[in-house]
Amino acid sequence: MEEFTQSWLKHRTVLNQLLTLIDNEHMYFKPWEGAYTLSDLALHIASSMDMFVQAIKNGSFSMSGLPPYETMDDVRKIVLEFTEKTKQDLELLNELHLEKEIAFNHFYASGKTWLENARDHEIHHKGQLFTYARMIGVEKLPFFIIQPDRR
Repeated sequence: MEEFTQSWLKHRTVLNQLLTLIDNEHMYFKPWEGAYTLSDLALHIASSMDMFVQAIKNGSFSMSGLPPYETMDDVRKIVLEFTEKTKQDLELLNELHLEKEIAFNHFYASGKTWLENARDHEIHHKGQLFTYARMIGVEKLPFFIIQPDRR
């Protein structure tokens, strides 16, 4: 689990960095009708990872809505809170959690498979956020993943 958590954090840390580049004026930006707003997409990423980890921990999926917010500071704070909660919950997972089969949308897979799916889901949506950021004029974006220290 430690290896998975560190791999996931290399992406989540970049999400947190990316959100610091977004001002309130752009929080409701969406590139097409029906798309997530920029702020909703960020919260979807964080809340979805939590949903997957909770499902693996508890043995079943439970959907919930996005937390309320008013500013990008609120969004950043909520994402950071989800990040800390998810880190703690990942530490609680063991081999039994990862082996147990769980149903979601008529698909059945092991906890390990859902965990990998959750990370892939986060990476997919983080890529969308990079595109949103470019579309609103952010020129200097962080690298897509935290890199090891340079030598």
